[in-house]
Amino acid sequence: MSGLTFVDVCSGAGGLALGLEQAGFEPRLLLDDDELAVSTLRANRPQWNVLHADLMDFDPTEHPVSLNVDLLSAGLPRVKSSATVGRADSRAEERLLRATVYLVHAIRPRAVLIENVPGLAHSDAYQEFRDFARAELAHLGYEFSWFVVNAVDFGVPQNRKQGVLVAIERQWAGAFRPPAPTVQQPATVGAVLGPSMASRGWQDAGRWAAQADRPAPTLVGGSKNRGGADLGPTGAKRSWETMGVNGHTVGDEIPDADFVWAPGLGQDNMVKITAGQAALLQGFPETWEITGRKTPRYRQIGHATPPPVGKALGQAVAAALIPDPAAPSAG
Repeated sequence: MSGLTFVDVCSGAGGLALGLEQAGFEPRLLLDDDELAVSTLRANRPQWNVLHADLMDFDPTEHPVSLNVDLLSAGLPRVKSSATVGRADSRAEERLLRATVYLVHAIRPRAVLIENVPGLAHSDAYQEFRDFARAELAHLGYEFSWFVVNAVDFGVPQNRKQGVLVAIERQWAGAFRPPAPTVQQPATVGAVLGPSMASRGWQDAGRWAAQADRPAPTLVGGSKNRGGADLGPTGAKRSWETMGVNGHTVGDEIPDADFVWAPGLGQDNMVKITAGQAALLQGFPETWEITGRKTPRYRQIGHATPPPVGKALGQAVAAALIPDPAAPSAG
């Protein structure tokens, strides 16, 4: 264990926090304004200090345990895209991004980690936020790294690119390096979900898994204003269809022995991914309980940072904050 501590805001289903825990960080406080997300966190880690509160109302000075930690982290909901810029969802996300940066003044962590859509690192749509973050934090002594990671490079069976900001206090910043891929070959949907699909006696599970021989497209949780859950935009649904999966909905249960899989006959004869299976596609362990009904469960999962990505990011930050005693000293 590294002995490093962190505060995590917009914690959601806990993917980033779980990954940081796996990297050796100890949480001092986690925060989310969604009641079901808070329930999920408490169900899986009763010992965690989880605060049900709106980030916009959070005052770290009222929670001294959050001060002077090693890392402030935020895996913010993925709702912004070129099609949603200017919408209420997008404006709310921008406020959360800025609120996280403002927290740095009070908490004064040694490092800051913010994860969101790929555009966070390079898109013109986020240039104003990047300028804001630099204006707020550079004079406090933080240096910045903006980069993109893909979950598939860390053993997650999903092509999921994430934009990342890591800001580290100057004395440690020079040692930071973005995480390198941890796998040579990507995990596939079939390999990860095959045992689950076969668990209720579905005879075609093996045949289905053999042809689901690639990573999944990006899972998107959607906003609370949307209707039922589905597996993403039109392009993602088409990609799922090539694997014999109906991406227009999320399944209620895993196929049983009577299910007839005949994707050539249309959506009704395609398999449906359940919320629990979506969690496996995000890299959550099978033991991680997501609370709530189907649609809000899937929303929590779709918004989450895959834990293996959180672990890799945490290890990269930890490597900068805790010098390797075997490494040659400067000078």
